Amino acid sequence: MLGQLNPCGGGDPIPLTKDALLVGRRSRCDITLQFPNVSSQHCQLELVEGYWRVRDLGSRNGVKVNGERCETKWLMPGDILRVAKHEFEVLYTPDAAGPPPEEENPFDIGLLEKAGLAQPSSSRKKPPALPKAVKKPPAEFKPESDDDFAAQWLLDDE
Repeated sequence: MLGQLNPCGGGDPIPLTKDALLVGRRSRCDITLQFPNVSSQHCQLELVEGYWRVRDLGSRNGVKVNGERCETKWLMPGDILRVAKHEFEVLYTPDAAGPPPEEENPFDIGLLEKAGLAQPSSSRKKPPALPKAVKKPPAEFKPESDDDFAAQWLLDDE
């Protein structure tokens, strides 16, 4: 067992048995919470470098850690995880010598990736290089049409 979620209102502890757990209302989730205010796929718990991390999967009622709403957050032992309106104390022993890795910048993740519809950003290709600057026409260039005048105006950076 890699840890457990202890319901704050009483009830049986929920064991954390795998490195990645899907939490939601659907029966195919690893942790099923049969409450109408829990989304079908509410959040994901993931053990990374010895620490648990929660990631909201676009749920309607959100995820909070110690009363603070979050998209992604590292869970420390004793933290209170709130899934919709259901609170759990996170209990585990970190399997790492140092602190958890730094939080991700939410703007580094694309919307499709955030929704689980695209590959993680590490597999993204670099954007193509920008084309080299277009050379200006010689100074004695005399536009003969409106198009030539517009092109000259666009190329003129003075």
